[in-house]
Amino acid sequence: MRLYWAVLRNNPQYAKLWLAQVISLTGDWFNTVALSALVASMTNGSGFAISLFFLARFVPPLFLSPFAGVLIDRYNRKYLLVLSNAARAVIVPFFLLAGSPDMLWLIYVVSILQSLMAGLFEPAQSAILPSLLNDDDLITGNTLMSVTWSAMLALGAAAGGLFATQFGIAAALVVDALTFVFAAALTVWIAYDPLRRASITSRQETAGFREGIRFLNAHPSLRWTLLVKGAASLGNVDTLLAFMATQIFVVGARGEASLSILYAMFGVGAFFGPIILNRWNDNSLSRMRWFILLGFVCAFVAWILMGLAGSLAVLSLAVCLRGIGGSVNWTYSSVMIQLQA
Repeated sequence: MRLYWAVLRNNPQYAKLWLAQVISLTGDWFNTVALSALVASMTNGSGFAISLFFLARFVPPLFLSPFAGVLIDRYNRKYLLVLSNAARAVIVPFFLLAGSPDMLWLIYVVSILQSLMAGLFEPAQSAILPSLLNDDDLITGNTLMSVTWSAMLALGAAAGGLFATQFGIAAALVVDALTFVFAAALTVWIAYDPLRRASITSRQETAGFREGIRFLNAHPSLRWTLLVKGAASLGNVDTLLAFMATQIFVVGARGEASLSILYAMFGVGAFFGPIILNRWNDNSLSRMRWFILLGFVCAFVAWILMGLAGSLAVLSLAVCLRGIGGSVNWTYSSVMIQLQA
């Protein structure tokens, strides 16, 4: 932890971006818990409706990614970050208009717009990091951003569920909008020089899709490493958690509290999984392949436990194990890609 605090202390502009991420991620999980419970209550727990909600959140960034890269190369990245946060601050309050089942379509539409802005924010944030960090802190800074996501999943989801249970879904959505306002303000405060870029970023910007395919063809082992991320993502745990929390193990008026508990346990597993295994990591590819295998074993056991869970406590344990497996696979496959690229 001292290493991470040292990165924040030695890179004040990066620290502002990191704090903006902490604030906006907190709002994201307020939003996720509140809207998942709302969609479930409007549709009597329809798995199809809940699945559509998560599709509206996860699919649009996939279509935006090719265009986001062009925007990031052409325009000031700081302004793109400010724009994406400010736009989400304006978009989120429209959820408040969806107060009845016949307005369910509005939740889907607004979710698509919000996720499109997130699809611009994420690559812009990754691209700006080398300009905000000292060269020696680049790896640690990227790692801290990843660890922060896991930590805020645990803390933000727990806080979001408790807040929504106590004050209502509308209040949770207002808080979500305000977090984007604060995040945008912090981003404006960042002193950013667009001409200062790390060499690895420049190389990634000039490499096109065809060059990437040629590189993968020349490095077969890297192709298999890339498949780890896809395989680790099989099975939509979000839809399952939303259904079980709002229909089976209900805590709170609409299951907000139980859903927040499950997401928090997922975040705990995602946070501690790589940290624990790093004790035995010698940075060799062979060792990390064993870690990835262990991650898949954890995910397999977690899915079995989810199917057999007869209580919220057992389900929480299974979700924590699923978080460990997914985070371990994602973290070490990313490191392996960086080492082989």
